[in-house]
Amino acid sequence: MTEFKDNNDATLAPPSGGGGAIRAGIIGGAGYTGGEMLRILINHPNVEIAFVHSNSNAGNYVYQVHTDLFGDTDLKFAAELSTDIDVLFLCVGHGDAKKFLEANAIPDSVKIIDLSQDFRLNQNSTLNGKSFVYGLPELNREAIKTAANIANPGCFATCLQLGLLPLASKGLLNNEVHVTATTGSTGAGQSLSPTSHFTWRNDNLSVYKAFSHQHLNEIGQSLRQLQAGFDKAINFIPYRGDFTRGIIASIYTESDLSEGEALALYQSYYDGHPFTHVTNRNIDLKQIVNTNKCFVQVKKHDNKIFIISIMDNLLKGASGQAVQNMNLLFGLDERAGLRLKAIGF
Repeated sequence: MTEFKDNNDATLAPPSGGGGAIRAGIIGGAGYTGGEMLRILINHPNVEIAFVHSNSNAGNYVYQVHTDLFGDTDLKFAAELSTDIDVLFLCVGHGDAKKFLEANAIPDSVKIIDLSQDFRLNQNSTLNGKSFVYGLPELNREAIKTAANIANPGCFATCLQLGLLPLASKGLLNNEVHVTATTGSTGAGQSLSPTSHFTWRNDNLSVYKAFSHQHLNEIGQSLRQLQAGFDKAINFIPYRGDFTRGIIASIYTESDLSEGEALALYQSYYDGHPFTHVTNRNIDLKQIVNTNKCFVQVKKHDNKIFIISIMDNLLKGASGQAVQNMNLLFGLDERAGLRLKAIGF
């Protein structure tokens, strides 16, 4: 078996074990998305976790970092990686996935699912002969099934796209789109910053990256995939919320559709997609937090179609969608390991 080196120049050895399960490796297992990946895969009926890598926590039990997993697993963080796996999840920061793949020769037999933004755009989707398919199942399900590697979408990007794709699929995005969306504090990642401390975030609300959020690039790319020539402005105002997890996005654009026509279009588009559900009733974050679901509410106000899209930023917006993509890659039930309970109250 081919050996390769990590960024600390350590020899990477294969883990022991075997069986018919999908063997998964996780890079960056100590962060928020890595922790969610562990929580899902520990309970996935078709997966064996071969290793979870963390330089800073090597040798520590996983439950010493993710304390809620005490009693669920005796896995330890490893400094070694392995080629004896079927799939590798890159739960790392933006820019770090590219650096990792430049430093480590991953065999083509290993499927890579990258949760960073490094390979989401078409012009950046290839590195050292490895190509990445944009992993939004509601857009690219068939391409995902036969892909070599997956670029997992961003959290805001997923939420907003699921609110807009049905319109683009019929060429009906013919006016500017206006979006206000609020995300929980976990969307900022685990590293501390002035705007992530409890004393600043609690009882507070703020706008950031107005009209310039990086996820607009992948949103526009996907909309043009369905509606060639789409060139209207997406006026996106993101908010930092004072809650832990979830995204709620309110979207409106001018449309000649009636509410009934719009509702039927959305229900038809998402028919057969098990995690995206459409309604004209009011929706709220507690319905979807801790699940891989996205709820989309469709209403009509005068000449405007009004869409609310809600989902969990760490699950459908990150680790849950990555596992959904893995299920598609390996021919499993798309919902395997993802029948998760909402918090409810």
